[in-house]
Amino acid sequence: MDISLGSDVEICSNEDGFLGSYYAAKVISRAGKARFRVEYATLLANDQKSPLKEVVRASDLRPEPPRIGASSFNVLDKVDAYDLDGWWVGRVTGRKDGSRYVVHFECSGDEYVYPVSVLRVHQEYENGQWVPSQLKARTHQTQAFCRNGSHNVRTRITKSVS
Repeated sequence: MDISLGSDVEICSNEDGFLGSYYAAKVISRAGKARFRVEYATLLANDQKSPLKEVVRASDLRPEPPRIGASSFNVLDKVDAYDLDGWWVGRVTGRKDGSRYVVHFECSGDEYVYPVSVLRVHQEYENGQWVPSQLKARTHQTQAFCRNGSHNVRTRITKSVS
């Protein structure tokens, strides 16, 4: 992967309770052979005023995925849901009110309802190419990204997110 200074990227979190979620950032400098210093677009530093900056491993960084327009989803579609300032990988398990979807997060077992406006087609970055999950599912079985079974620290209830 060829990353240059100023590139818009997503960082995969390794923090407990946030494993497997992705956060938008910009590369601001190199920090060694396989590390980059990034500035997050949505996460704040401890002062709660300035953007969070940190050094991340190159293996936890990927280019920002291309936008794929989607005005609706089907049951079992793999999606990313924007919540808690980041993107979380889940699977559509139902539909409510026409434009709201029930999304199940395999890592935690949680289920939440989201408007279509905060969902995107899930894509995997493989060999320098973005592969939409619907295409990938046709070619081979996929598994949710889940390191220790946690999604986040929210309580396990079905709720609507607006």
